[in-house]
Amino acid sequence: MTISFYKYHGTGNDFVMIDNRQLTFPKNDTKTIQFLCDRRFGIGADGLILLENDNLTDLSAEKVDFKMVYYNADGQESSMCGNGGRCLTAFAKKLGIIQEKATFLAVDGLHHATISDSDLVSLQMIDVTAISFQPDYVFLNTGSPHHVILVDNLNQLDVKKEGAAIRYSSLYGQAGSNVNFVQPLGDNHFRLRTYERGVEDETLSCGTGATAVAIAMQALGKTDASLIDLEVEGGKLQVSFTAMHGKYTQVHLIGPATFVFEGKIKL
Repeated sequence: MTISFYKYHGTGNDFVMIDNRQLTFPKNDTKTIQFLCDRRFGIGADGLILLENDNLTDLSAEKVDFKMVYYNADGQESSMCGNGGRCLTAFAKKLGIIQEKATFLAVDGLHHATISDSDLVSLQMIDVTAISFQPDYVFLNTGSPHHVILVDNLNQLDVKKEGAAIRYSSLYGQAGSNVNFVQPLGDNHFRLRTYERGVEDETLSCGTGATAVAIAMQALGKTDASLIDLEVEGGKLQVSFTAMHGKYTQVHLIGPATFVFEGKIKL
């Protein structure tokens, strides 16, 4: 079997994209997904994303342009991926499915996105209505679970070691959590590094993580801005939201979605 694929990245968070509207991809073949994401033996990526037709339009009166099915590099279907959603929007535009706007279905519900001529994508994320404040960290779900912790030694931090210790701790059980280490740079400017479950390593960027950090910093009183600038290892992102009575709505993850190359691979 030979499949066509496209490679995209969102601030260094990279994905194998496959047009699966004909439902020919072996979706339950964990080893094939692991192979495609393998950086030595396959294409190489943090995750694999299938673009499919949406057959559940009764979920909304709106027209749904496509469906997102996301797998981590470990081959397991996973929770929402913000950078992946932005890249999938750019992929849908490349395929001619959309132009400047998209509505698509992901594992956590409907998402709206806009894309500019320069492939800058603004993706609406889910509302955040619950935040757990602990003495040393904050936990919240932005489509994926995120542990957020402030540090003052971000450059020297062993993110893989420290992140894994939290991810596999008794705090989150077998499901685990993504872990974000954050250092303030200014009033509405933060730098973060993220350990991602499923990849089981630090990634150059995490969209749901950036979203979680922006909301957590506002909730902790580290900024009163509603547009947050975020530096990740692979570039820069922005997160905007409306905050009212501890609830965060109109949450948008904003950043570039970059096409890298396309090809065919024999399985």
